[in-house]
Amino acid sequence: MKVHVLGSAAGGGFPQWNCNCPNCHACRQGDPRFTARTQSSITISADTQNWVLLNASPDILQQIRSFPRLQPARSLRDTAIRAVLLMDAQIDHTTGLYMLREHRQPLELWCHPLVRDDLVSGNPLFKVLGHYCGIDWRELRLDVSGFEIASAPGLHFTALPLISNAPPYSPHRDRPQPGDNVGLTVLEPATGKRLFYAPGLGLMEAPVWAAMQAADCVLVDGTLWTDDEMITLGASKKTSRSMGHLPQTGPGGMIEWLDQLPAGIRKVLIHINNTNPILNADSTQRRELTERGIEVAYDGMEIDL
Repeated sequence: MKVHVLGSAAGGGFPQWNCNCPNCHACRQGDPRFTARTQSSITISADTQNWVLLNASPDILQQIRSFPRLQPARSLRDTAIRAVLLMDAQIDHTTGLYMLREHRQPLELWCHPLVRDDLVSGNPLFKVLGHYCGIDWRELRLDVSGFEIASAPGLHFTALPLISNAPPYSPHRDRPQPGDNVGLTVLEPATGKRLFYAPGLGLMEAPVWAAMQAADCVLVDGTLWTDDEMITLGASKKTSRSMGHLPQTGPGGMIEWLDQLPAGIRKVLIHINNTNPILNADSTQRRELTERGIEVAYDGMEIDL
C-alpha cells in the first residue's frame, strides 16, 4: 500500500495568506527551520496506478502537479485519480472538487449522507458541479463490514464516526451527528497492512482507539499543540477542542494517546495549523515528538505499508 501526503497543513495552509504569527512570518522570510505546507489531503493506492483521493483541498491543482503519478498522460485527457473520498464537509477538504470540474465523466465521490446534505445545501458543491462534469455519489456507510472501490482495486475501506465538528454552514454545527466526520481504516488484504486516517478528531472513543491499535500506521489530527493556542496568540476565541480537534498536549491529549499505542505502530501527525510550534523543526515541541517516536507529516511524504 502506497500513501502519499499531498498536503499536511490545516485550513489556510502554511504560511496562511493573512497571518503574521511568528511561524508564518519566519516561513515567509525564508527561515530554514520552517517548510511551507498546503492544505491536508492524501492519496492512496495498492498498485501505484489507480489512486483514491482522501479529501480534496483548495490546493489540489498544485498538489497534482507535485505528484506526477496522478497524471500518467496516457491520453489527451487523463488522470490516475479513480475516486474521491471525503472525511467531512469542511471547506478545506472539499473545495478542490471545483478544480476537478473538467473531468470527462462524473466524479466518483464517496461520502456520508450528512456530508452530502451539507454539500447540496450549505455549500452547494453538488449543484455547481452538476453544470460541469457532475458527481457520481456513492454512499459511505458506517458499517463494520466496510466497502471496496472497484475503480481502485486491492484496498478495503472501513469508516467509523468521529466526534469533531461540522462546518459553519451545516445545521449540525456545534452539535455533530454520526457521519459529519469520519475516521477511516484502509486495509490491503494482500498484505494485511492497515492505515488509520483521521485528520479531524475531537474526542477519543473506544471504537476509534481500537482502530488505532489495530493499525500499522496512524495518520491523525495534529492541528494544535495546546487547547488554548489560538486564544493565547490572539488569533481566535476558540479552543482546539471546541473546533473539533484534540490538542496534542494536556490531559487526554493526542500525545498521551499515541504514547499508549503498541510498539511498532508508526505515528504521524497531519493537519498542522499554522500557529503550531511543531512547524519549527528546531523547537522543543518538535524534539519532544521525535523523542516519543511521533512524526510530523509534510507535503510529499510517502508511507509504504
